[in-house]
Amino acid sequence: MAHVLIRHKVGSYPKWRPLFNDGDAARKEAGAIGEPQVFRSGDDPWEVLVLIEWDELESARQFIGFPELSNQFRAALEQAGVTDEPTVFYLSQV
Repeated sequence: MAHVLIRHKVGSYPKWRPLFNDGDAARKEAGAIGEPQVFRSGDDPWEVLVLIEWDELESARQFIGFPELSNQFRAALEQAGVTDEPTVFYLSQV
């Protein structure tokens, strides 16, 4: 199974979450499976982690713009109030 874990900080979680949810259809069309799992840090409420299952890692890389974030993905992050450079982990379940 392929997963992507994304960590970033947001200026406002209430602003970020609906904009993140608006991307569900685009993620699923690109190969995301099921519903993303969203976490907030217990130490920093503005730090958000998102775990998304994908049909394959290559689909996730293409959607996000591997090796660099695509312009569309970066624009969505800025619109949603992301305040730092996201850290993206491409994971294979073992």
